[in-house]
Amino acid sequence: MAPTRDPRPLVISGPSGVGKGTLYNLLFQRHPDTFTLSVSHTTRRPRPGEQDGVHYHFVTKEQFLELKAQNGFLENAQFGDNFYGTSKATIEEQTAKGRTVVLDIEVEGVKQIRASGFPARYVFIAPPSEEELERRLRGRGTETEESILKRLKQAKVELEYSKVPGIHDKIIVNDDLERAYKELEEFVFAEPNASA
Repeated sequence: MAPTRDPRPLVISGPSGVGKGTLYNLLFQRHPDTFTLSVSHTTRRPRPGEQDGVHYHFVTKEQFLELKAQNGFLENAQFGDNFYGTSKATIEEQTAKGRTVVLDIEVEGVKQIRASGFPARYVFIAPPSEEELERRLRGRGTETEESILKRLKQAKVELEYSKVPGIHDKIIVNDDLERAYKELEEFVFAEPNASA
């Protein structure tokens, strides 16, 4: 398939465990030359196997704060002692190459991007129900009880925010993977005025 008709980046958000990554990875697999995932900047140390420029742009705290002072981030956040941010330059470089940039962003980042006026399209991936989301999180077998409860509490915040009119251009309920993927693909390749 050709490049998308709407070059604006795609901001995908939704609660942890809802299947965002699975959905956008299908986009990448089925349209390998069309999409690219935005690579965030972080001040945290690389984990084993992580590569600079592939998984993250690993920078010092000083470099990060300097870029932030220059208004270089579309959105940024601090988790613990580490900073994370989406660089405007990174998105512009990929867009200039004809790629549609996909950003996997949590709710605070969505608010920052919305407030900045940066042109983007917003998709929220919702679970069929809060009970199903909890089942998926528990089914991973990788989370502590404390972590699951924290993620479920955050999910309630994100689900409430998704109900605010005009925030998201598209809300997709991920109750059936192929159906949800088809809905995402149709939205992404729609004429610009159809998704505006």
